Amino acid sequence: MAAIISEEIVRPIYKFSPSLWGDQFLNFTFDNEMAENHYKTIELLKDEVKTKLTNPDSKMVDIMNLIDTLERLGVWYHFEFEIEQKLEYYFGLNTDYEDEAYDLNTVSVHFRLFRQHGFHITSDVFSKFRGGNGKFKESLEIDVRGLLSLYEAAHLRKHNEAILEDALVFTKNCLKSMAPNLKHSPLKKQVEHALVQALHFGYPRFELYHYICVYEEDEYLRDESLLKFAKLDYNALQMLHKKELCELSRWWKELNLTSKLPYARDRLVECYFWAVGTYHLPKYSRGRVMLTKNLKMLSVLDDTFDVYGTKEELEAFTKAIQRWDIKEIDLLPEYMKPLYSTMLTLFEEFKEELAAEGRSYVVQYAINAFKQQVASYNVEAKWFIEGYLPPFSEYLSNGQTTSTYHCVSNASLLGVEFATLDEFEWLNMMPRMLVASQKICRLVDDISTYEIEKGRGQKSTGIDCYAKENCLTVEEAMNKIVEIITDSWKDINEDFKKPFLCSKEILLMILNITRIIDVAYKNYEDGYTEPEKVLEPLIISLFVESFKI
Repeated sequence: MAAIISEEIVRPIYKFSPSLWGDQFLNFTFDNEMAENHYKTIELLKDEVKTKLTNPDSKMVDIMNLIDTLERLGVWYHFEFEIEQKLEYYFGLNTDYEDEAYDLNTVSVHFRLFRQHGFHITSDVFSKFRGGNGKFKESLEIDVRGLLSLYEAAHLRKHNEAILEDALVFTKNCLKSMAPNLKHSPLKKQVEHALVQALHFGYPRFELYHYICVYEEDEYLRDESLLKFAKLDYNALQMLHKKELCELSRWWKELNLTSKLPYARDRLVECYFWAVGTYHLPKYSRGRVMLTKNLKMLSVLDDTFDVYGTKEELEAFTKAIQRWDIKEIDLLPEYMKPLYSTMLTLFEEFKEELAAEGRSYVVQYAINAFKQQVASYNVEAKWFIEGYLPPFSEYLSNGQTTSTYHCVSNASLLGVEFATLDEFEWLNMMPRMLVASQKICRLVDDISTYEIEKGRGQKSTGIDCYAKENCLTVEEAMNKIVEIITDSWKDINEDFKKPFLCSKEILLMILNITRIIDVAYKNYEDGYTEPEKVLEPLIISLFVESFKI
């Protein structure tokens, strides 16, 4: 077979904006002395907090509030065992939340904490806050903190929980109407932020950054020792993130794929943002680096299939990927060769790195996921080129793979030592939680990029498939697809429960990669393609600005 000649082809290239960051993260020197000082102080503060957390004389309400504060400030992972012990104990008490001592704020916080940790506390605990007409009592409409806590708790609703559906509508309406009239305070900031970004759907690292800022201003709730602890921990972990981002920036620059493949989005920092959103704790450092490299390859592949390659070129590339053999490179057009060789080399490097701990076999799972990814990209590209509008079920079945989240979930486990054969096998059985995550990613992306794709002449969008099949307008189809997204979130909430189907850490990864979509595509803006619209201020907060101690 002769190599495909592409030089004379006129391509409908979509011009993407350049990277916002240039070489900003390329040069970073890890300050070992500063890090050591941070860690020493953190260890001292940890002992102080642990004493409070394990005090046998403390009331349940006080300990639950402390756990919530530790989690909101982002330092919970230092006390993971103690927190889990406390929650197990308190959940086993079968507390009578009908007691008048438990107000709306307290019940809501307890409900959210239990569900966040996989305990199935019934939504009936909110029944006492409804009147004889079945609606939430009017007297609650002045309880700002209680309404905010109920609003956050309602996002953990599962299927057939009408009381939480009502709670979400009720609290959202109340908070929206009262927000403009609240005096400037930390509580006002929390309300305004929550109405834009619900905690359960939020990017964990940014949510804790935001809460530290709010907590610092709250003279009523603030504990100076906890505040210092949170700031030091944030800064120490940020130094590690900067170090990783520096390493990745050098890797990307040395590859020089940006100049070789100028049609592709240059979004390394945004890919790292995805990796940190998946897991930001220190123990996942290697995992973040490996995941970012995978994400960058996926991004270039997406642009190759979506905006650049011809039908013949993409078919040749797909066949080469399925064979996964460097000998196939001669059958590809010149511009595809660097991408192909880089991918094969990258996964070979992963194998070599993991061989030392006897885990090189897991790389094959990631390779297989990449093969599926490319095959599905090719199907989608054919539809676009041929003007084929598939049935919605066919579109979504393929689209769940093109969402990248099957590939991402496998890649996220590569650098994680505890992930063994069982975890990869579980992922590849396509559990409902992962399928729900894929649907959310695919459909949110479809709504966000609809106008851009239509501008490129694409007919086979998910919106158009649904609209045609159900004889709906585009707006009506989008509303129905939003319902599918909402139901998919309920699937995730239902499956994040004890006894866990898989290790809790892996379920959290799936939950977190789903959360990133809600944040990066806020208000259905494509924050990845155009990071200046959504991600830029978040990236600055996470990787540029640190807290003053």
